[in-house]
Amino acid sequence: MVNNKIKTKKPVSEIIFDIFVVIFLALVVIVCVYPFWNIFIISINDATDAIRGGLYFLPRKLSLASYKDILSRSTFLHSILVTLARTGIGTPLAVLATSALAYVLSRKELICRKPLTLLFIFTMYFGGGLVPYYMILKNLGMLDHFIVFIFPNLISVYNMILVRNYIEGMPDALFEASKLDGANDLVIFFRIVIPLAKPIIMTVALFVAITQWNSWFDAYLYTNSQDLKTMQSILVEILNQYQTTAANQAANRAGQNITPDSIRMAATMVATIPIIMVYPFIQKYFVKGIMLGSVKS
Repeated sequence: MVNNKIKTKKPVSEIIFDIFVVIFLALVVIVCVYPFWNIFIISINDATDAIRGGLYFLPRKLSLASYKDILSRSTFLHSILVTLARTGIGTPLAVLATSALAYVLSRKELICRKPLTLLFIFTMYFGGGLVPYYMILKNLGMLDHFIVFIFPNLISVYNMILVRNYIEGMPDALFEASKLDGANDLVIFFRIVIPLAKPIIMTVALFVAITQWNSWFDAYLYTNSQDLKTMQSILVEILNQYQTTAANQAANRAGQNITPDSIRMAATMVATIPIIMVYPFIQKYFVKGIMLGSVKS
């Protein structure tokens, strides 16, 4: 049997369009990736050599002095543990609290559902200010305690809206059938909603984890103990230290070959790489979750 397939060629206009799309996307990738790569090669290049400029794709003189200076500090190593703890504890608790609130506000049988939702949305646009917020935390006994990193960040209204919209897109018949089988709201939430809402939950988890990992201002405002300083706050202190001329001269006399720019680049890499490594594992959930959770069905 002869297989007579007609091979059709793409029109020239489509070929030109495809080439244009590939070139455009390649330029977008270069614009997004190259600045990060440039920071990396400067961070691993000798600091005094980097002052000459001309570093574009590869380091001229390899040196890890900036990383050694940052990682050799005992305060920095302890701050990594604090940051890992607040991220590892704060993220699942925040996701659980946000998802539970989203499920409650998604139920049509909830009394005063719309006024309650508007009340939460109101807090997105209006706040009492930093001083009243500080006084509330002080009266609750959270200042200079690890819980100040956890409980104030449990609920994000924006994340709650994403999860609520996702849950509202689920079939009502699913919840009705579960209740006919004798399931209460806790069973429905943990055995039905959580598994089905995994894409949006992973998306929210990424948002919360990034926020917890990058937070440093709260460590400055609400903690005095050096044992509670986060990695980001210690990096800020290191950057501020090397902004002074005296610190630069002392480092050069010690033969460390460190400059404010080299410290800044190394600090950027140390703070960024760990959280970037998390993204590939949840990318598939992130793309699906952010699209479905942002539009109400």
